[in-house]
Amino acid sequence: MAAHASPQEPIPVGEVSRLIGGWIDRLGSVWVEGQITQLSRRPGFGVVFLTLRDPSQDVSLKVTCYRAVFDKVADVIHEGARVVVLGKPEWYAPRGELSLRAAEIRAVGVGELLLRLERLKRTLTAEGLFADARKRRLPFLPGCVGLVTGRASAAERDVLENARLRWPAVRFAVRNVAVQGVHAVTQVIDAVRELDADPEVDVIIVARGGGSVEDLLPFSDERLVRAVADCRTPVVSAIGHEPDSPLLDLVADLRASTPTDAAKRTVPDVREELDRVGQLRDRARRTLQVRLDREERGLAAARSRPSLANPYRMVDERAAELAALTERSRRTLGHLLDRAASELEHTRARVVALSPAATLRRGYAVLQRADGTAVRAADEVAEGEALHARVADGAFKVTVGEGPAEAGIGWRS
Repeated sequence: MAAHASPQEPIPVGEVSRLIGGWIDRLGSVWVEGQITQLSRRPGFGVVFLTLRDPSQDVSLKVTCYRAVFDKVADVIHEGARVVVLGKPEWYAPRGELSLRAAEIRAVGVGELLLRLERLKRTLTAEGLFADARKRRLPFLPGCVGLVTGRASAAERDVLENARLRWPAVRFAVRNVAVQGVHAVTQVIDAVRELDADPEVDVIIVARGGGSVEDLLPFSDERLVRAVADCRTPVVSAIGHEPDSPLLDLVADLRASTPTDAAKRTVPDVREELDRVGQLRDRARRTLQVRLDREERGLAAARSRPSLANPYRMVDERAAELAALTERSRRTLGHLLDRAASELEHTRARVVALSPAATLRRGYAVLQRADGTAVRAADEVAEGEALHARVADGAFKVTVGEGPAEAGIGWRS
């Protein structure tokens, strides 16, 4: 139960420490996993003192154990090793310190670590953190490259030297961090997030040299993997050598086999680019020359065609055809007019020959009665009847009289 206290009746420090110890004593034993950061085996002491630290968080806990418990694993554990401890929490009241009294210590083997990494890998794969669709292309020429690596390490030297040999103008924002040990995960995450928030950084390289499986474990930490997955800036993983494959390689936008390879794949080679520009310029020049030659040949072929070589030829041909047709039309029309004139003349001659005037000119006359009708027979008139006679040169009046007996008509003008 909670202790009753007030400003007037405070609880002494010793009583508070005793109460805390009582509460902790009620706790049972628990299995705890961590990394050994301090190990003290004083000669003549029957107790070994350890400091156990969480690999992913800045939290540590003191552990004590009897030498008999420690001697069982003394040959397989050391500072930096991961262990699993079965311990009971204890409270040391005089100094107000919490510790674990270890009843058993087990070393975490490489096989078990790899098994845990495989389970974590499957979980993150199922979440889609390693999918190719999430990966982004690196910029062709980054203005500033963020580098997260160990201080004065071979990885840092390889990246900087190779990048500057390839492109001397490249700029780097270097963040030196612990690349192994209990502080590695936290420092790497902080450095990656700081560089990702910098708008001038175009790509981030996380680099470390080779090492054992235990040394590379920080780069398979789940918190670091998720932090890299959340980055907006492309991330290049250059951890260890070719056979090494921490989970950071899978979530990064690009995996480089070594730090040197990371520099080569992040920064272009100025000499190669100049050669490529020269080759492209020559290729463009040749392509343009080929096209110009082809167009010139096509233009020459087009100009050599009759329609362009002698553009008035068709006009002259059509003019000659038009003149021939005009002459032909004129001749045809002349023939038609001549034939029509001849026919007209013949028709006119026939008409003249057959006209009454022509008959009259041959000595004939037309007799008409008073009503204008022509006399066609002798018995149509009576003696003494006045008639009108029309001859070729005029007309005159006549009177019917006695005539020859065979004619039956006589004339008297």
